[in-house]
This record gives sequence, C-alpha cells and structure tokens, in this order.
Amino acid sequence: MRSFRHWVVQYAGLIAVLLLLIAVFSMMSDHFFQKSTLITIANQIPDLTFLAVGMTLVLIIGGIDLSVGSLLALSSAVLGVLMADQGWPIAFALPIALLVAGSCGLINGMISIGFGIPSFIVTLGMLEIARGATKVVTDSQSVYIGSRIEWFGQPLGGLLLSPAFIASLVAVIIGQLVLTRTIFGRYCVAIGTNAEAVRMSGIRAAPYSIAVFGISGLLCGLAGLAQTSRLSTADPNGAIGIELAAIAACVIGGTSLMGGRGSVISSFMGVLIIQVLQTGLAQIGVSDANKQMITGVVIIVAVLLDALRNRWSQK
Repeated sequence: MRSFRHWVVQYAGLIAVLLLLIAVFSMMSDHFFQKSTLITIANQIPDLTFLAVGMTLVLIIGGIDLSVGSLLALSSAVLGVLMADQGWPIAFALPIALLVAGSCGLINGMISIGFGIPSFIVTLGMLEIARGATKVVTDSQSVYIGSRIEWFGQPLGGLLLSPAFIASLVAVIIGQLVLTRTIFGRYCVAIGTNAEAVRMSGIRAAPYSIAVFGISGLLCGLAGLAQTSRLSTADPNGAIGIELAAIAACVIGGTSLMGGRGSVISSFMGVLIIQVLQTGLAQIGVSDANKQMITGVVIIVAVLLDALRNRWSQK
C-alpha cells in the first residue's frame, strides 16, 4: 500500500495533467491529436530532456545550474567548427565537444563545492563565460553542418522517432536507475537532504557533488549534439533561456528546489508537459508573449501543487 501510494503521489498526477492537456488541445485544434504532431513533439524534446536529467541531479544535491544553455551552445559550437571548418568526422569531433562541456561542468562543481560559493553565482558566471566562448569559437556566425549530422535528429524510417529521442530516453532510464538503484544516487539524495549528517557519517560529500556537476555538463554536450542535429547548424545564439525551461520541467515533475527529493522520470514528464503546452498553444494561435505568461502560470501552479502534495504525503 505504501509503494502504491508513493506511485500515485509521484506519477499519477503528472500523467493526468499530460492527458488533460492533450485532450483540451485536441478539442481546440483539429490538427493536434495526429500522429505527425505527436511525432514532432517527441523529436523536438531530446535537448531539453538531456538538460532536465542533469538538472534533476543538481537540484537533488541542493544546487542549481544556470549555465546549461550556454554549455549546450558551446558544445554545439565546438562540434560545428570541428566538423564544418576542420573537416573532422563526428566520431572525433563529438568526444571533444563532450569533453569541453563536461570540463566546464566540473569547474562549476569544483569552485562551488571547493570554495563554498553558492552554485547559483558560480553557474551564472559560467553562463556568461561559455556564451562568450561560443561567440569566439564561431566568430558570432552560425556554422552550417548539414547532412553529416542531420541523421541524428531525423526520424528513423519505420520507427518514426529520431536517434536523438531514443538516446535521450536511454539517458532518462539510466539517470533514474542511478538515482534509485546505486550508492551514488542514494548519497546524492542524502547530501541534498542533510549534507552535515552525511559528513558526520564519514562520507566525503564533495566528490559526489562535483561529479554531479560534471555529469550535468556532459549531458549539456549531448543536448548540444541533439539540437545541432535538429537544426543542421551550430548557432552561437541558440538555447538562450533553455536553462529556465529545464528548471521548470524539474519543478513541474516534483523535484524540490531545496534538494533531497526528485525523480528523473518525473522531470521527463515535466518536459513532455512543457512541450505539449507550447505546441498546443502555438496550434491554436496564441502569441509568444501570451505563451510565456501561460507557461509561467503553469510553473507557479506546479510549485503550489508540489507544496500541497508534500503536506499530504507527510500526513
């Protein structure tokens, strides 16, 4: 009964919200509930999904990462310049792009954890550094790659889902298993719940926290690959503001901004809710300004519901 109650509290509400949005937009638009629309939604979310997986882990340890959008753009820029300008194959260019993004994530962690500086400040600085580096690498020009990378973001013949979506789904599954079935994941939850208790238990929390920021950076690199493959281009001005969408997806999914609680699967469902909302509003002709306001209201409502859910689960 306790396990069933936990499942209902954690997932049933998100599934209900997602189904409700699909039903509402299907009634308001004749073109929403079609296979082509649903496939388009699935193939547009890999980059945000990768970021949400990393953001979930960061939030669980009590941190926050505002640099994910800029790291996505930087990894995309490195990938684009190496493939388009230098002629490197993706097998050689991708590891370099992942290394750059992962290293920046580790730097975030080492400065924040090592010097006790709030991750909000450190990652805000990295946001500016990485965005500036992106413009330096690309000379502030979009880098077109074309068919050499498009295949990763294009739907497969019979499956109709892109390799990018499949890879992001694998990342969600691995992230959830790491969080719930490994010592590393349980230590992350413990650190976010009470870091001092973890320290007094004889566990060094710093390496785990730094590793989480490194993982977040690595996932930014994969998000850069996903976005670049979908656009066929490395855009130095791309992914601006996507860090807020990643945080919103996690919050909608029930991940606590105070640390110690979260689920990668729930964050993925938050990504789906955001994308369905954005696509549905676009199809019924809502302006971008109104879409932003409506999305903001949804986020606030999600936070309020999360607070009520916490009180109910404690009772």
